[in-house]
Amino acid sequence: MNILLLGKGGQVGWELQRSLALLGHVTALDHDSTVQCGDFANPAGMADTVRALRPDVIVNAAAHTAVDKAESEPDFARTLNATTPGVLAQEAAKVGALLVHYSTDYVFDGSGSRPWAEADATGPLSVYGRTKLEGEQLIQSSGCRHLILRTSWVYAARGGNFAKTMLKLAQERERLTVIDDQWGSPTGADLLADVTALAIRHLQQHPHDGGLYHCVAGGETSWHAYASHVIRTAQRLKPSLDIRATEIAPVPSSAFVTAAKRPHNSRLNTSKLTNTFGLVLPSWQKGVDRMLAEVLAA
Repeated sequence: MNILLLGKGGQVGWELQRSLALLGHVTALDHDSTVQCGDFANPAGMADTVRALRPDVIVNAAAHTAVDKAESEPDFARTLNATTPGVLAQEAAKVGALLVHYSTDYVFDGSGSRPWAEADATGPLSVYGRTKLEGEQLIQSSGCRHLILRTSWVYAARGGNFAKTMLKLAQERERLTVIDDQWGSPTGADLLADVTALAIRHLQQHPHDGGLYHCVAGGETSWHAYASHVIRTAQRLKPSLDIRATEIAPVPSSAFVTAAKRPHNSRLNTSKLTNTFGLVLPSWQKGVDRMLAEVLAA
């Protein structure tokens, strides 16, 4: 199997290089690749890459993910999140490739408290959410074989993440304030990569199982509870860690002014994914604890 991986330098892309290697030959590209175009700001160049390589599977881990910055550069965000994925879908259809694409909980308006199902009505609140939704729709309308995985609150041991930020601040400040009215499930890039590889293998035998799925770790939490868990776990794993913070205060989203509006309810129902592919998704705590053990051992 020949696999084209795009966005290899991101958190999910880095983990995908590991998981996809078990399935076949992987050509991994990023925006600065020179042998073939991997720059999502160049849709025509991306089309040329697919035509030249004629992969069996295209895995797109590239996106404009700077949620607040997208508000001030909507055209650029649309190119990366919608236009180029749409072009990839058209080219995938021509060569008969499976296109794997990642989307987001931000396609929903964040109302209520029930986990969102794939068939629920969308209502993005931000440029990021709108452009990611448009990307989904362009892929779905292209006629290509596809697997779209919506996820949320993605983190990895490599690069920056919320947990690392909380640990840093907890060592600098005596009091932290963390939002307690946004709910979701912290999801490891390694989990997403492993699910992707398993799903691709499944779709080789059951191609009609392609489509749109939700993929997040098990359980749910608020950012405040997430931060509290991170600090408690870090202190248990590394008692010598100098934590100054004695209070982690819960605050509403309104306490922080941001350019983009965030959904309050980012819970995603994963029953379609687990039933179709026969998976068990581990709790978010297990993934976060594993990541913290790796970070603190470094």
